Amino acid sequence: MNVVPEGYHTVTPWLITNGHTAELIDFIVEVFDATDLGRVGEAPAIGHAEVRIGDSVVMLFDKPNWPDTPSFLRLYVADDAEILKRATARNAKVITEPTELFWGDRVSRFEDPFGNLWWIHQRVAEPTEDELNARLADPAFAKAMDYVQSADFTPTSIR
Repeated sequence: MNVVPEGYHTVTPWLITNGHTAELIDFIVEVFDATDLGRVGEAPAIGHAEVRIGDSVVMLFDKPNWPDTPSFLRLYVADDAEILKRATARNAKVITEPTELFWGDRVSRFEDPFGNLWWIHQRVAEPTEDELNARLADPAFAKAMDYVQSADFTPTSIR
């Protein structure tokens, strides 16, 4: 018997909202081309819901009187510009503009309208060990890392 059910991974994140789960599911489906796998209950009292983003499941539910507890999620995508375009069209706030980092990922971050922070990664290079060491010493990549690390990413909901 498999320890992890088919279609799931060892780690499955939960996103909890205070009555906004249906809206969050719609956002995720529209921005990430996710699949709504089903909901138990109706808005604003969804007791359990699941969406599949790429090959991963994210679970969600509503909890009355739940304090704002933003989640932080990292996704690899094929087209980071398209994801940011869709997200900002749906009132997401860009926290970090797309920035190539030394290990070969272009990274951006946005806060969705519900206070969750999404790290968007697109693999744009496969540096060899020698190239990786050169990139680590390159001032342009050091500046890029400084930019990403200096961005204010305190969620709006807990500011």
